[in-house]
Amino acid sequence: MPLLIRPSTEADLPAVTAIYGHHVQHGTGSFELDAPDLAEMGRRRADVLARGLPHLVASQGNEVLGFAYAGAFRPRPAFRFLAEDSVYIHADHAGQGLGRALLAELLRHCEAVGIRQMLAVIGDSANAGSIGLHTSLGFAHTGILKASGWKHGQWLDTVFMQKALGAGDSSPASELTPPN
Repeated sequence: MPLLIRPSTEADLPAVTAIYGHHVQHGTGSFELDAPDLAEMGRRRADVLARGLPHLVASQGNEVLGFAYAGAFRPRPAFRFLAEDSVYIHADHAGQGLGRALLAELLRHCEAVGIRQMLAVIGDSANAGSIGLHTSLGFAHTGILKASGWKHGQWLDTVFMQKALGAGDSSPASELTPPN
C-alpha cells in the first residue's frame, strides 16, 4: 500500500495520542513528563487548525504511522510569521523516511499559508534523528540551551534549528497575510 500524507482527522487522534505518548514516556524529544490524554491531544489539534496551520498524518491503509504539525512559537503578534514544527513517528516505523516526508509536506503547507520562518525546537542535543532530519531539509543550527530540561534522570539540552520559507526575510511582512 502506498504512503499517504494528508490532513489529520478526529478519527486519527487515538493513533496520534498513542504515538506521542510513547515518545513522552520513552524518549527525550519531548520535554513533557506525562503523556497527554485523547481529549488534550484533540484540544491541541483544534488549536493548530484554528490558527490556520497544518496538522498532518502519514498513513498506510488504515494505519497512522506518524504525524506532524506546525504551531505558534510564542503568542506575541510579532512572531506571527514564525512557526514551530513537531514530527513524531510510530516507534515501529522509525528510520523509514516517514519523518522526512511529513516534514517536507508540512513545510509546503506552512509556506502556502504565509509562514516565513520555521523553527525546530529539538529536545536533547543527542537526538541525532531529529537533528539529521532537519539538517536534510535545509534547517541551520541557531543555538543550544544547555541543560534546559530534566527528564529520565538527566539534564537535556534544547537545540534550535531554523529554515526560511518562501521569501524568508527578503521582503517586508506588510506584503503578507499571516495565518490566524
